[in-house]
Amino acid sequence: MVRAEVPSSAPQATYSSGRAGEGQPDIRMLHYNDVYHVDQSSAEPVGGFPRFMSLINEYRDGEQYAGQPELLTYFSGDAFNPSLESSVTKGKHMVPILNTIGTDCACVGNHDFDFGVKQFQYLTGKCEFPWLLANVLDPALGEDVPLGNAKRTHMMTTSTGIKVGLIGLGEREWLETINVLPPNLIYKSATATAKELVPKLREAGAEIVVCVSHQREPNDNKLAEQTGGIIDIILGGHDHHYSHSFINGTHVLRSGTDFKQLSYIEARRKTDDASKWDIDIWRRDITSEVPEHEPSVELVKKLTSKLQQSLSKPVGWTAMPLDARFSTVRMKESNIGNLVCDIMRNYHNADCSIMAAGTIRGDQIYAPGAIRIKDITTCFPFEDPVILIRVTGQAIWGAIENGVSLYPAQEGRFPQVSNIEYEFDPSQPPGQRVTKLKIGKQPCDLERKYLLATRGYMGRAKDGFTSLLVQSEGGDAEELVDEESGMLISTMIRQYFMGRRTIGQWSHLSSHWVNVAETTDTGSPTATTHDGGDGFVPKPLARADSHRWEDFLKRRMGLDRKPLDDDDSSDESAEEDADAQLDFETLLMRKFWSRWALKAKVKGSVCDSLKEGEYSVDWTRVVAPELEGRIKMVV
Repeated sequence: MVRAEVPSSAPQATYSSGRAGEGQPDIRMLHYNDVYHVDQSSAEPVGGFPRFMSLINEYRDGEQYAGQPELLTYFSGDAFNPSLESSVTKGKHMVPILNTIGTDCACVGNHDFDFGVKQFQYLTGKCEFPWLLANVLDPALGEDVPLGNAKRTHMMTTSTGIKVGLIGLGEREWLETINVLPPNLIYKSATATAKELVPKLREAGAEIVVCVSHQREPNDNKLAEQTGGIIDIILGGHDHHYSHSFINGTHVLRSGTDFKQLSYIEARRKTDDASKWDIDIWRRDITSEVPEHEPSVELVKKLTSKLQQSLSKPVGWTAMPLDARFSTVRMKESNIGNLVCDIMRNYHNADCSIMAAGTIRGDQIYAPGAIRIKDITTCFPFEDPVILIRVTGQAIWGAIENGVSLYPAQEGRFPQVSNIEYEFDPSQPPGQRVTKLKIGKQPCDLERKYLLATRGYMGRAKDGFTSLLVQSEGGDAEELVDEESGMLISTMIRQYFMGRRTIGQWSHLSSHWVNVAETTDTGSPTATTHDGGDGFVPKPLARADSHRWEDFLKRRMGLDRKPLDDDDSSDESAEEDADAQLDFETLLMRKFWSRWALKAKVKGSVCDSLKEGEYSVDWTRVVAPELEGRIKMVV
């Protein structure tokens, strides 16, 4: 594995054939993989698409490369998810990014299917380059047709007339991490597929063969070992580190992640055998030293500014107040904790789930009514995915003990759970506080192994959860779905609401309440007419009056106040006004819901539970999580 001691934007030799600088190369290539966030990070290398684009342009248009073969750019999968942006756009915002880079060919990654095969096909249909996946076939699409209508192989011709044959390969393991796939898929081993298709590329005139893959490094190395040098270079993805090896005449390369690294590659024909290639590889880190490409800065700004209005749109609805206050979630059972833990458990079909209460960052009660995307992303901002691990009952007991060890301090480690019931005694010493623990209504079997859904953060033993440490980090927990293959909690929640068909079905509910308001008698003489007797007959408000009424409500709610530095000439003012309008409609809807509940004599309290003789319905599209006695404290 090749790692830079100190990130540097200067070219670092990854592999040298000894011929670099010996005349012009015959082929020039650039490789990157696994990109999620278009904005820069806080630590070096900071990455970020605008700086990444500056290096792309350096290799494509730099004076030192004038007159040389045009650059070929290859991507090894995972762009459409996971990220906060993707949770809103379902990957759509990455299409102009990939196209602007000038990508020539890509391999399909597992996260590219996170929003379903149809969405993948829609997104790739907008891409200006082909996506490859030779060894995962969908019989429903025809004989030897890859999943998502990707291509198996592709042939390119360089600006100097050299034919480059490409093949895309994926591994079996990541298929198991995808939530929804078509039935009856056919998986073929990467090695067998390469041995079948690479000779056909050679017969079709390919002078050099490049494999763009989305596999773990050991699987790429195995591919190189078993194919005897028929592939010249494997450009891999799926792992998020930078590495290179040379196995049986095949280069195996992966180029980091998230616009933080890239690889520049030159290939020259061998002097003694024109069918073989001498290859030189350089690593580049995208550090803060790299200037930002201004047009790309504007593109990122345009793409992310559009998110603000989308974030204010309702994604779901709750009939129950959701209690996300720190004083609740970090001290006792919470109905929002129950809801999210249930979603985590059901998503992975796990036996149980544990979530550190610090995951919940809202610190407020979300009133009945609309749940907006911004509510979800603000309440669940962390970007470590949900993982699925196999652990003993003893490990789960240890995790719960750790979670209550600092009570009554409002610590983020306090455990919210699903399909688990536990009782603890805070008067006992830390590590001896759990008095009862049930999993699936049965006493916890300390020797039995359970499937547990939890956060990747906890699987890395953060916040004292050492009993959940995964094997890849030196622990005992067996990883069935690791962090790389997992899904963000915010995305999981959003998909849950989408599955309840709330989007579309309820998309005009807030505007409906505005219409209700406009036809409601406000007590103003201008809103009534005399019937000739002693009473008044209501009539619809005139539009001008309704505007005054709406303005009055905005003033009451404080939504008429603009920030002190507000600039009416700002290009973003229209989007900000639209965002504020959505907020206003949501608050208005909640206000009228409360009035209706009062008149209808519907009583509710924060997280109230069903009483004996009451029953709940499971057909509603609106959520109403309640307290179930999952967490009890010895008083």
